[in-house]
Amino acid sequence: MGLFSFTQEIAIDLGTANTIIINNGKIVVDEPSVVALDRQDKIVAIGRVAQQMEGKVPDKLRTIRPLRDGVIADFYAAEQMIRGMIKMINNKNRFFSPSLRIVICIPSGSTEVEIRAVRDSAEHAGGRDVYMIYEPMAAAIGIGLDVEAPDGNMIVDIGGGTTEIAIISLGGIVSNKSIRIAGDDLTQDIIEYMGRQHNMKVGERTAELIKINVGSALVNLEDPPEDYPVYGPNRMTALPMEVPVSYQEIAHCLDKSISKIEMAILSALENTPPELYADIVRNGIYLAGGGALLKGLDKRLSDKINIHFHIADDPLHAVAKGTGIALKNINKFNFLIR
Repeated sequence: MGLFSFTQEIAIDLGTANTIIINNGKIVVDEPSVVALDRQDKIVAIGRVAQQMEGKVPDKLRTIRPLRDGVIADFYAAEQMIRGMIKMINNKNRFFSPSLRIVICIPSGSTEVEIRAVRDSAEHAGGRDVYMIYEPMAAAIGIGLDVEAPDGNMIVDIGGGTTEIAIISLGGIVSNKSIRIAGDDLTQDIIEYMGRQHNMKVGERTAELIKINVGSALVNLEDPPEDYPVYGPNRMTALPMEVPVSYQEIAHCLDKSISKIEMAILSALENTPPELYADIVRNGIYLAGGGALLKGLDKRLSDKINIHFHIADDPLHAVAKGTGIALKNINKFNFLIR
């Protein structure tokens, strides 16, 4: 009996862009949320391998991102992806698959139907006990905040599909706003800008690389990155082009989407009780998620809203780490959703 652990506990940050799995307090899977399927809907590749195929697959294959805007868009592909990623942990033990206790995070603006879709996907992938936690709550725990204290903390989690804004106090979300403007929209802005301004066709992968290398929220940065060379076809002639892209161009191109995130933060602050508002002004606002890595974003938000913004130590993994801590405290945290 002692040879096998019959229940395996895992925490899953099921993100639009990346899926992270934590087991025994360690990140064991950190892969892009992409699957490649053949004509018979059999899984060909998952994660990084599938992402490398994006935009390059022959007719008999297709790549799918099962999540859009933070929610499951393709139920079958999501289930296969979760199952495949859990297999990555358990591939050493092929003869015995333990029953799973899973804590999985969901956007704070999820409807009942969206919550059920996540639960069903996790159960179909082998989850026996499935608990759920709201993303901003998981981010707050991952950053190291005491979410059960009678103190107001504000989290802005800019992921791939949604930006989650929440004010947390006494183990609950007091006021929240979930908007579907996040990393994917910034990537889309760059694709449109490159076509409009430079007459160049670029795909999602290239736009993502532009965002990582020269993405900026401010036109004047103290430590500016070098121009990033982009290669692609001319939209009219299909002849190859090389365009050096500067961070100032990208700052102008992303301005409209970032302004919408600013408006959402101000709207969440408007609905905050005055006592908690005072706490937030004193503690500052915490930025998590991949969007927090956009150069100059914290300074732009601090200047606009007059409250100091802190970037989490590891913004990409804050939600996953918080979900992992929630897994260890299943009996203690009463804000987990069964």
